[in-house]
Amino acid sequence: MESMKKRCINILRNDIIPFWNKLRDDENGGFYGQMDNDLVVDKQGGKGVILNSRILWFYSQCAIVLRESDKQAAEECLKYAAHAFDFCRDHCVDSENGGVYWMMKYDGTPLDTMKHTYNQAFAIYALSTYYLASDVGAALDLAFELFETVESKCTDDIAYMEAFDRNWKLIENDALSENGLMADKTMNTVLHLIEAYTVLYKASGEEKVAERLRFLLDITKNKIFDSENNKLLVFFDRELNVIGDIHSYGHDIEASWLIDRACDVLGDEKLRTEWAAMDLRIANNIYNIAYVENGEYGSLLNERDKTEINTKRIWWVQAETVVGFVNAYEHGKDEKFMTAAEKVLNWIEKYQRDPRCGEWWGELDKNGVPIEKVTMVNEWKCPYHNGRMALEIMERMK
Repeated sequence: MESMKKRCINILRNDIIPFWNKLRDDENGGFYGQMDNDLVVDKQGGKGVILNSRILWFYSQCAIVLRESDKQAAEECLKYAAHAFDFCRDHCVDSENGGVYWMMKYDGTPLDTMKHTYNQAFAIYALSTYYLASDVGAALDLAFELFETVESKCTDDIAYMEAFDRNWKLIENDALSENGLMADKTMNTVLHLIEAYTVLYKASGEEKVAERLRFLLDITKNKIFDSENNKLLVFFDRELNVIGDIHSYGHDIEASWLIDRACDVLGDEKLRTEWAAMDLRIANNIYNIAYVENGEYGSLLNERDKTEINTKRIWWVQAETVVGFVNAYEHGKDEKFMTAAEKVLNWIEKYQRDPRCGEWWGELDKNGVPIEKVTMVNEWKCPYHNGRMALEIMERMK
């Protein structure tokens, strides 16, 4: 385990932080949002709000985690977080109608004014974490403003609607629908609202946040978790009836530890025990059906759509697998999970990492060969998953 911690420190300090430092845009604010696979930055490319929120989260969490071991590095990360915060606050928020936009132009003016619940969640997550790192009250105030907007604009009598135009009129949910389906509601948005409200509650202690967090966990338990098959359902209609037959392996293993974290922050031992058992069932199921081992290397398949298995090795799926398997090991000390986590880290270092720059290839085939269509930086490709993997392992293995 100590070896895994050292490897993650190296990944964070020598690869991920230096790579993203170079993408800071000091002329127009925020961070450059587009880089192709030849490592060429498009300085006039769109800046995704999800990307910039995740960057704000990343540097903020780095500042928190590194504070004990390297105060100077933590302070430097906090400066980058402040730069990201300024861009999110000054450019990404719709001051007239509330909420954050989907995509900004390179100069910080709106490019895509869609409002999406998923996107609001990441802004809340990032702002709450920045507050914990910096004690800047304006960040927590804005996080609460977005929380109130989500609760007033995005809820119906069942759960959370997702895609809206600038004026909060419902539109089709293209952004989070896949596989030929058009979903009104998704497991993905619920999961990241859980993540966001977890940190907002940790930062504020506000009971109304805890109430909505419990509501989201209840939806997950009773509507999204398929207890017969130990997996999470993915796409739903407006009434939360499942549509399609899809199993997202990466989201399952990610959820297995994020939900544990939510229960920990709530401080509810009964809920924690209940969910710990369910999350371990999810992790075991993923290990049995989606984990592939080849000698010293391990990796996770992407998803199943009906009977077709997508065997691409996606960067974020591998990162979440490391954390999810370590979390499962911590539940029951089953060595298979720790062994698997170490072998997935071997895969990441051997294949997923791009040796030219330290950032990770977005997609590989089953042999570890990069699939060129996923660019190195875009509105989704960010330091959130791989950076969080490193930070989580560093924290868990103190």
